[in-house]
Amino acid sequence: METEVVYRKIIHVDMDAFYASVEQMDNPELKGKPLAVGGSEIRGVVSAASYEARKFGVRSAMSGVQAAKNCPDLIFVRPRFDRYKEISKQIRKIFLDYTDLVEPLSLDEAYLDVTQNKKGNPSATLIAQEIRQRIFNEVGLTASAGISVNKFVAKIASDYNKPNGQKTVNPNEVEAFLEQLDIKKFYGIGKVTKEKMYQHGIFTGKDLKSKTKEYLEQHFGKSGGFYYNIVRGNHYSEVKPNRVSKSVAAEHTFNENLTSEIFMLDKLERIASELENRLKRYNISGKTVTLKIKYSDFTTQTRSKTLPYFIADKGLLFETAKELLYQERMKESVRLLGISLNNLNTEVKKTVVVQLRFEF
Repeated sequence: METEVVYRKIIHVDMDAFYASVEQMDNPELKGKPLAVGGSEIRGVVSAASYEARKFGVRSAMSGVQAAKNCPDLIFVRPRFDRYKEISKQIRKIFLDYTDLVEPLSLDEAYLDVTQNKKGNPSATLIAQEIRQRIFNEVGLTASAGISVNKFVAKIASDYNKPNGQKTVNPNEVEAFLEQLDIKKFYGIGKVTKEKMYQHGIFTGKDLKSKTKEYLEQHFGKSGGFYYNIVRGNHYSEVKPNRVSKSVAAEHTFNENLTSEIFMLDKLERIASELENRLKRYNISGKTVTLKIKYSDFTTQTRSKTLPYFIADKGLLFETAKELLYQERMKESVRLLGISLNNLNTEVKKTVVVQLRFEF
């Protein structure tokens, strides 16, 4: 029996240099200048960089010191997350005018399933254009968009014509589009995996497609099957408007490395308090406490303990993290500590999605 091929209309909207763009919008004196949101001090990290700064190689997650070296005229501004959240809510309100199937990935990007939409518009491409224009008119910022049959291709496509552009990958174009891409452009393939693929002669989607599923699983483990499918455009993850948190966390990077567990207890108690506030805000509790330790050599270690009951209390979080801290000796001085809680009491509810054929 032949299976009918079904398609969805998925849009991935990604704001352009969101944090930096908000700062330039709110302070016209910063427009057209190289800007980094974050700290310039030794421990400072760039959260976002304007396109003017990116020309000098300034990128998010780069140390503030390195960013300043790359771009001596770089202007640093402190992040204002309350403002970014406020703008993000305005943008999300625009999304909801078109569909209730909106899955936010962060403050500045989201997936929209517009297979069936509130405007009755059969063209996902035109919907994306209209949404981007409304964001510009009503909020004052530019956005880019990718449009295709699934979330994976749409996300890659949204980066194709940045900034302030969009790209549609029609159903019959998906495989050819993926074949010509450099493997590093594949969402989910990081630096380490990219280098490993290069060692196996895999430089493009076409190279990846030439490998058998068995070969990929042999050399890349469970992820091999995922790579085998995505390069063929097979990705069936639905747009989930109510994403269920798998974990809730809080962490701090210290101005000076800590060398003794005793000095870390006060920090851990504060982190536990911050985590408790987040949990209570969303009425979440969990059973598994994980302590994250990042050392001065930037290696990261995690230690976990699962309790027989749900917790959300600062005292229990702290005591469990304290126990994990003393579980074994530190190998280096510590630059970051974090506590996360998973195995949560949130329920995953399955939704039935009707998938339809459509024209782009």
